[in-house]
Amino acid sequence: QVQLVESGGGFMQAGGSLRLSCVASGRTFDRYVMGWFRQTPGKEREFVAVINWSGSSTRYADSVRGRFTISRDNAKNTVSLQMNSLKLEDTAVYYCAAGIRGTSSLDEYDYWGQGTQVTVSS
Repeated sequence: QVQLVESGGGFMQAGGSLRLSCVASGRTFDRYVMGWFRQTPGKEREFVAVINWSGSSTRYADSVRGRFTISRDNAKNTVSLQMNSLKLEDTAVYYCAAGIRGTSSLDEYDYWGQGTQVTVSS
């Protein structure tokens, strides 16, 4: 069992930066692929970024590539999402998730955090 707790969300003006963190419980964190997803009201949860167990491989959604960076620290059971050059359309609830396979599909993730709100204003 893995429990995930996100933090770091908040309000930011367009063009600014925020850093989200997700801390995992348990001693098997480095066995999991970690992903970030986001969701806005009335829309499906969408893939943002994923990182493999060692941190050597990452993948991003087209909408955030070049602006967001996913990273992990297995010693601290933490995965982070550095978000730069924020846009209005980045406003969403952001969720971290843990799974065995590193895909962009929600169905491949077994554990989810409760989410953290990110609001970008003009």
